[in-house]
Formats: sequence, structure tokens, C-alpha cells
Amino acid sequence: MTGEDDANLVPPSAMRVSHAERDAVVEQLRDAAADGRIDLDELDARLAVALTAKTYGDLAPLTADLPTEAAVLDPGEPLTLKGGMHGVSRVGRWQVPARISARGGMGGVKLDFTRTECRLPEVEIEVHGEMAGVTVVIPDGWVADTDGVDPGVGGVKDKTTEDRLPGTPLIRFVGQGGMGGVVVRHPNLRERRKLERRRKPLG
Repeated sequence: MTGEDDANLVPPSAMRVSHAERDAVVEQLRDAAADGRIDLDELDARLAVALTAKTYGDLAPLTADLPTEAAVLDPGEPLTLKGGMHGVSRVGRWQVPARISARGGMGGVKLDFTRTECRLPEVEIEVHGEMAGVTVVIPDGWVADTDGVDPGVGGVKDKTTEDRLPGTPLIRFVGQGGMGGVVVRHPNLRERRKLERRRKPLG
């Protein structure tokens, strides 16, 4: 990541939350109390924080030890991507399954999750860098675990932060870096600008 990228990167935990996001956490806490996961004293204490939360960093600890409805969602069919001679990518809006296999081959593989909506609690990606490598781009607030990857010759570069936002998946990696290596990162400055242009209303 370049210096310009760093200058424009706000830590996910410092981003401001909306009324709807506060309300969603309040609802999750009330459901947890109804299920007996937290007692009434805990509920009152957490609700007090949730209702006055200003950032994701304020909200995240309140539900970190609670399961989400995503745990019962359909994991979908596994996705396999092979770079072959010319490379392959999965970008834009696409359905994220619970298991993905990515083999770099001679052309490389790129997985971009920045425009996806994933409510699964965890996604496992089996990576094999092979000759050209595998690049994975995840949104701010998503967390990666690359401990299960053998770096090989190409290595494993995890450039993501550790600030996980409520309701986001853990992206767990297994496999081998191979010759081309594996890179996991958040969007760079150019990608961020493209995302912002898409979010702006027309006219």
C-alpha cells in the first residue's frame, strides 16, 4: 500500500455508525437476552453503550461474543477458480459461498469482495499461488486469517487491518503460496475512487 493510500485510509473502527446500525445491534442484544445468552444486567449495560455509540469501534465489542443469524444461512455451492494460461477474476457483485478454491496457474487469480454482500460468519479460501499467484481484495472491516497458508517461495502478504466490524465475515485462508505467492489486502486508492463513483447518485 502506498503512502497516498495510507493518508486516505480511515481505520474501520473509527468510522461513524448510522441510526440503523445502532438499532440493529440493539435488536441483536435483545434477542440474545431473550435466548438466555446474556442476563438482564448485561443487557442494560450493553444497551446503554449501543444507544450512545458513535463509531464501529464502540459497537463491535457489544456483539463480538454473540452468534448471528448468518450462522444458519445456506453456505452455497463451493466456487473453484483456475488461473490457467490467461488468468481469471471474480469482481463486481457476486454470490459468496462458504468455500472457495483459487489456483493461480500461469495467469493468476484475483478475488474482489468489495461489492459483494456476505452474511456468512466465515468464508474459507483454499489458495495455491502456483506460478502467477492469487490476489484477494476484501472490504474495510473484514478480517483475514492467513496462518493456515504455507508461504512457499512466493510468500504470503497480508496487508489488511485487524478491526473487524459487526456482521462481517472472517476470511480464513489455507493452502500454499507457491512461486507466485498470495496477497490479501483492502482496496487501494484507485479502487476506492471507483467504489465512491458507483455509490454517488446520478444527476
